[in-house]
Amino acid sequence: MRAFSCPTCGQLVYFENTLCLRCGSELGFDPEAGEIVLRGTGTSRSCTNVVLAACNWLVRAGDPHDRCRSCRITSTRPDLSDPEAAAAFLAAERAKRRLVFQLLDLGLPVVGRDDDPEHGVAFEMLSSRYEAVTTGHAGGVITIDLAEGDDAHRERTRLELGEPYRTLLGHLRHEIGHYYWVVLVDRAGRHDEFRALFGDERDDYRAALDRHYANGPTRGWEEHYVSAYATAHPWEDWAETFAHYLHVRDTLQTAAAFGVIVTGPTTGDRRDIDPALIAAPANALADQDLESLLGEWFPLTYALNALNRSMGRDDLYPFVLSPRAMAKLAFVHDLVRAP
Repeated sequence: MRAFSCPTCGQLVYFENTLCLRCGSELGFDPEAGEIVLRGTGTSRSCTNVVLAACNWLVRAGDPHDRCRSCRITSTRPDLSDPEAAAAFLAAERAKRRLVFQLLDLGLPVVGRDDDPEHGVAFEMLSSRYEAVTTGHAGGVITIDLAEGDDAHRERTRLELGEPYRTLLGHLRHEIGHYYWVVLVDRAGRHDEFRALFGDERDDYRAALDRHYANGPTRGWEEHYVSAYATAHPWEDWAETFAHYLHVRDTLQTAAAFGVIVTGPTTGDRRDIDPALIAAPANALADQDLESLLGEWFPLTYALNALNRSMGRDDLYPFVLSPRAMAKLAFVHDLVRAP
């Protein structure tokens, strides 16, 4: 995420801000410009979900749609007369706007099914308080159990599944990854390259998931995958890898936007620092290969983990990337950068 400032007074503002706390200017996010701008100038109008979804995105004048680019790809929402469901919906939509911002920033297509019924994407935001909900993707429709927005539920599930990391934004990134497998691999005919790295996606998906939940990940999975769940099936391996790639790119961009630099420690009287401990994440904003990006990423994660430990918290980045996992990330990186 980039850093944003008030266009009136220059005060630092968050991506979600609707008001500048210094000068009182009314703000909104213009997804076409990728900037926080003044609201109510006549060149744009607020999304109609400004109340329902606490949406601060704008719709440009002349656009026939009432909802913004992020809200338009939500096809189903829960009964918002229920305060708990409404709060969970707000959290999910807030995370989705961050996701959509990144996808647009990376130049990936974000088209709703209203605009492209055959190839578009849609989010169903459902509450498992009222019906059985299985988070997943099918034919461009992404179903999200809004219970994932509840910290207690999510942490309980994380512990039950033995996961080191579980967030609502991470869920959205994983599920959209399934959609982009269709866009970047299937429609582009990159099956042979995909199968060489991830395996054959034509293997029985349901049987593979049943085996995974019955037996757990294969021994030594850390040498080949970014997560234990990635071992379940090549499609899940791709989705986990794609989500991980978005984690890396977003965090590097945020670090660069705020001028975070990791210089590493010196040893004794030495004045030289191991280059592997130095990170200037602004370098990662250029059109680099994945190896260069990870050269900035790893020192940054060392520092972030150390900061978390100083606060008595678990590691912010509880992962170790094997060469095989990095090769998969490089494949994702190359597909995302492809024209």
